[in-house]
Amino acid sequence: MPLLILLRHGQSAWNLEARFTGWTDVDLTPKGVDEATSAGRALAAAEVAPWVVHTSVLDRAIATSELALRAAGRSWLPVRRHWRLNERHYGALQGHTHAEMAAAHGDAQVHAWRRSYDIPPPPLDVADERHPRHDPRYAGLAPDVLPAGECLADVVERMLPYYFDAIVPDLARGPVLVVAHGNSLRALVKHLEQIPDEEIPGLEIPTGIPFAYELDAGLAVVEKRVLTA
Repeated sequence: MPLLILLRHGQSAWNLEARFTGWTDVDLTPKGVDEATSAGRALAAAEVAPWVVHTSVLDRAIATSELALRAAGRSWLPVRRHWRLNERHYGALQGHTHAEMAAAHGDAQVHAWRRSYDIPPPPLDVADERHPRHDPRYAGLAPDVLPAGECLADVVERMLPYYFDAIVPDLARGPVLVVAHGNSLRALVKHLEQIPDEEIPGLEIPTGIPFAYELDAGLAVVEKRVLTA
């Protein structure tokens, strides 16, 4: 049966500060490094042997994948990186703390931006240096595919083509590890578990804890389990 292992990156500095991170590169905290290493030990202890890893193009996911694979003794795995696995783009909220935005816009509005399925944050202006058009990682992409701000529904829409076109074919060869972010993984889990729109705001993906989906031939979930060392 196909086996898909999902891992959210370890705690980042902006996770710790309750700051909207989005597509901004932020380092892992010491706790995040420990979480990533423990995740790799959990892969080894569960005798789960992915043959390939998919990550976003953001540093915290890349660092987590490298630390986890080293701890699992599989640093040699081929790696595929893609922007479609990036975290949700938080638009004009990026770089600000939750408390700052609540003071400016009210708790209810910030809660809606954070947790609703289809309410996007205020978008970034194209001239804003935080806009992905100014990042060389995305220089080869058509400008109209780059987000200036996303709700979770937008993440589902841009992530699923990558799942079907890149991850699903790899599942035919063996276990696949995906190291990504809270919202890109929420989008994938929503699809895998067929979670209704109105229920998805309650789903939390913890940092640094790998969990595995055993799938049937039709890619429906047979079993989900958390991997521990």
